[in-house]
Amino acid sequence: MSESRLFGAGGGSIAAPMNMFFPGFLSVALLLALPAAAETKKTATPAHPAAAAAGPKQIGKFDDWIAATHSESGQTVCYAFTRAQSSSSALPGRGAVILTVTERSSGRDAVAIEAGLSYAANATVTVQVDQAGLEFYTSGRNAFARDGKGAVSAFGKGSRAISRSPGPKEVTDTFSLKGFGAAYAAIVKVCPAK
Repeated sequence: MSESRLFGAGGGSIAAPMNMFFPGFLSVALLLALPAAAETKKTATPAHPAAAAAGPKQIGKFDDWIAATHSESGQTVCYAFTRAQSSSSALPGRGAVILTVTERSSGRDAVAIEAGLSYAANATVTVQVDQAGLEFYTSGRNAFARDGKGAVSAFGKGSRAISRSPGPKEVTDTFSLKGFGAAYAAIVKVCPAK
């Protein structure tokens, strides 16, 4: 039998049945393979069981803030975070915008904004909390408070924080501070100063 007749290129008697059978066979084969592939994914275990246990653990949710811990080089790190409630100057491809306060035994009151975009080199982000103006320096996709203790104090007294990021197109993000005091108290309790 010629190659053209076997694969239906010649349109002979075998062409129509082969053209109808193969797509149906392929569809059934794929449908049978999908559950097996999904099951393999579901039952896969981490290479190291301790790695899964070292992930973040929520302490609690406090209005608009969440307090949590994770392990870092064998030490417990506590942090409280909230996501931006609103952002102006929508930029395509921008990721999540998160305000975080972190407590480590090696450093207290580290305040950062993950911007979801890369800042220009040596940029300064200003954060307004009621009447207090705070200055943050940038590094890649993050901005860090120059005075973390001052930022924490302002957050505890304020109702919202508004960050303004420089650039060709200014970006403004608004964060709720509702629940910050309780979330901060929770992380300080779990990770007290030493």
